[in-house]
Amino acid sequence: MITSFKGKIAKDIWERNQSKSLPRDMWLRAKALLTIMHSTSSIDDLRIKGQPPDIRLHKLKGDRKDYWSVTIKLPWCITFKFRDGEFLEVKIENYH
Repeated sequence: MITSFKGKIAKDIWERNQSKSLPRDMWLRAKALLTIMHSTSSIDDLRIKGQPPDIRLHKLKGDRKDYWSVTIKLPWCITFKFRDGEFLEVKIENYH
């Protein structure tokens, strides 16, 4: 379940199905990935349910080692922390 957002883009997609910052052609896929995350309680479930092409679920490294990432469409990703069955600090960003 998503319990917190970090940044305006993810919150806008979740609540309004649109964003001024994210290209329009990515809105639907971003919302679908957020919906999968919200209905999931483990990373393994996300791997199983998250079968859109090129989801690229992976753990980040370095100073972002506490975060995971899934790809909307490069270079845009959803980054998040995962703890005790909850998705925290969910953010849509171009971090590459």
